[in-house]
Amino acid sequence: MHTAAIKGRGSLSNKTPRFEALQREAIDDDWAPGEPIAAPRRPTTVALEQAKSIISHNSSPDIYFDQSINPYRGCEHGCVYCYARPTHAYLNLSPGLDFETRLYAKQNAAEVLRKELSSPSYIPKLIALGANTDPYQPIERRLRITGAILAVLEEFNHPVAITTKSASVTQDLDVLARMAAKGLARVFISIGSLDGDIARTLEPRASAPGARMQAIRKLSVAGIPTGVIVAPVIPALNDVDIEKILFAARDAGAQDAAYNVLRLPLEVADLFREWLLRHYPLRAAHVMNLVRQMRGGKEYDSDFRTRMRGSGVYADLIRQRFRRACAQAGLNQRRTLLRTDLFVRAQAPQPLRRQAPERWPPQHRAAAHRVQEESPQLKLF
Repeated sequence: MHTAAIKGRGSLSNKTPRFEALQREAIDDDWAPGEPIAAPRRPTTVALEQAKSIISHNSSPDIYFDQSINPYRGCEHGCVYCYARPTHAYLNLSPGLDFETRLYAKQNAAEVLRKELSSPSYIPKLIALGANTDPYQPIERRLRITGAILAVLEEFNHPVAITTKSASVTQDLDVLARMAAKGLARVFISIGSLDGDIARTLEPRASAPGARMQAIRKLSVAGIPTGVIVAPVIPALNDVDIEKILFAARDAGAQDAAYNVLRLPLEVADLFREWLLRHYPLRAAHVMNLVRQMRGGKEYDSDFRTRMRGSGVYADLIRQRFRRACAQAGLNQRRTLLRTDLFVRAQAPQPLRRQAPERWPPQHRAAAHRVQEESPQLKLF
């Protein structure tokens, strides 16, 4: 049985979470019609939640930051390859369609962040926004949680690095420009392909590649250090665009560039393979063979040394192409370092303490005495 693609969604199925005791699998018994069955549309639902903490910490040696904030769980962009999909299984939800349709928003994120930054033990270090799910996914336009987080970071003079696939990042252009002027902000726009058809099926609700390039231009003109991430590089599918993306980003004002190859942890491997067979059946076997070449014969390898860039002949070829194109485009010539020395620790609001009347100043005691005498209403309480 073949399921047709759902308009506006990356996943074709809603596979059972890996922690479920019972697993379900569809079997083709030859009675199903030959044409793909149209799948019903799924609306996006957003559950508001109260976060107990907001700054996440990691010790991964292959990541440039060790602090991050994720305002949302799940991501409406619906990128079929997203390495964050397996996290939805911890909510007893599917990493498939559930990940892009059943979202959670941390509505008190800014309040919790202010409390954590005000702690006397907090040491200011770069905070990354967009490490797991996109901080500017479509629901941000309505909820503005990321915008509130940026306002708090600006208040504390705290450095932030943003990674996004959305042109909506420009809605916070003013605050980002002010922070960048102090050396406190930079933005990376992620682009995997300039081919509209590929982008539309890979990342159905992310901004179009052209809109992302325009966002790079607007950010750069505003004086915000901006870079491009070519990601994910998928062999035999979008790797032809590496040089085109880098030169187009340079022309738009990007200063820095990075890249990551396709990562297929846990359930993502099945979801991507299903997507590939549906949209590019003639290339599917070749693409997966090259993926395994870059992963030591496996579909995924979590080794910190190779998980971002892969290994082997094909991975080396991608690495050489990227470095050469960056050199030709004049990218990565100067490293942008954000400042932590401007950090200002605001005082957390203190609970009001009621002072005994006998300790009040004389004029306050006299005023209180007059109020008691002149206000008969007080006798009612």
